[in-house]
Amino acid sequence: MCHIVVIGSGITGVTTAYELSQLGYQVTVIDKHLFPAMETSFANGGQLSACNAEVWNQKSTVLKGIKWMAKKDAPLLLNPSFDLHKYAWLVEFLGHIKHYESNTHDTVKLALMARERLFKIAEQEGIDFDLEKRGILHFYHSEQDYAVATQVNGVLNGGGLERYAVSPTEIKQIEPSLKGEYFGGFFCPGDATGDIHKFTTGLAKVTEKYGVKYLFGMEVVDVEHHAKGVNIKYHPSVENMETQAVAVEQIQADAVVVCGGVGSYQLANQLGDRVNVYPVKGYSITVQLDDEKSINGAPWVSLLDESAKIVTSRLGANRLRIAGTAEFNGYNRDIRSDRIQPLIGWVNQNFDISTEHCIPWAGLRPMMPNMMPVVRRGKRERVFYNTGHGHLGWTLSAATAVMISQEIATSHPV
Repeated sequence: MCHIVVIGSGITGVTTAYELSQLGYQVTVIDKHLFPAMETSFANGGQLSACNAEVWNQKSTVLKGIKWMAKKDAPLLLNPSFDLHKYAWLVEFLGHIKHYESNTHDTVKLALMARERLFKIAEQEGIDFDLEKRGILHFYHSEQDYAVATQVNGVLNGGGLERYAVSPTEIKQIEPSLKGEYFGGFFCPGDATGDIHKFTTGLAKVTEKYGVKYLFGMEVVDVEHHAKGVNIKYHPSVENMETQAVAVEQIQADAVVVCGGVGSYQLANQLGDRVNVYPVKGYSITVQLDDEKSINGAPWVSLLDESAKIVTSRLGANRLRIAGTAEFNGYNRDIRSDRIQPLIGWVNQNFDISTEHCIPWAGLRPMMPNMMPVVRRGKRERVFYNTGHGHLGWTLSAATAVMISQEIATSHPV
């Protein structure tokens, strides 16, 4: 039986392991953490959002970013200190503005495929992850923002997405808990929300039934190629070290798939490839809805406030997830109070719920300069990549896992 090693047990790694197991492969997943979904797949915004498939490579986004640089609480924050990787990434990002429309169309198509596949897996395998199929509502505060959004909507529709304009009255009808005044909005009825961590850990348990093995608390240090396969060397990661003496072990496989999130940049370098993933930090808070007033006052329909770049997802009766911001600040995972406070303030401004109990979180989105995931072979025959999904890992992974599994099946049949 053909043996594939998957590096990373976030949403992309676990969905990849699942699809490979369904094709009959022997699969081993290696992750430096002690449990699956402990980094970017832990507490994201929760949206399964084809409606957010617009890539960021647009002149208006760049101009907004420059304007926001002077504001500490702005949705986008760029640390201006020199870092070669960061500035090379930004230059490459600007070079992809010309591909804005085609890349957005391709992302919409991927998202629609992924949505269908993820729903099917969840139903077939009985995974409970607080799924809500109530659509996603985008709302806008000004005529200018709404005019830009109308153009964007045309591009999204061009990719095959069902998303239509709604009036201020219809906004309140779709989500009665909103208490602000809005110029207009767009509604995508087919989109959904769910808890990415619950889904990923649930699917990981399912894959074990299909024979997938997990090596948790292990960090890959080298991959050696030989005529008949690869040797993957690993040792205990920092959080799994019991002694100072670290023993290096190895596992043999027919091929390796890198699903390493923001760590894919370094892993690809080791493997002789350039995968220009840069970490773009995002923040979230999970509001505990502890009283009846908050439970009744929190939204069930998923929302996106375009001016604040903030999204919401209802995760069961007692939790509301709020997420936003994009911070270019290297591999720093510190939770900054000045980035969390705008999320709390936004909740208080838009809903009649208590924010007394909020759990803050920060994660690093693995973002490519063209905003497209990397789903392909490496230069070496036995190396594959499924990574770089940026802010859409939850939305796209179910499709890219199928794609990379089929790619592997073509060159390394079971």
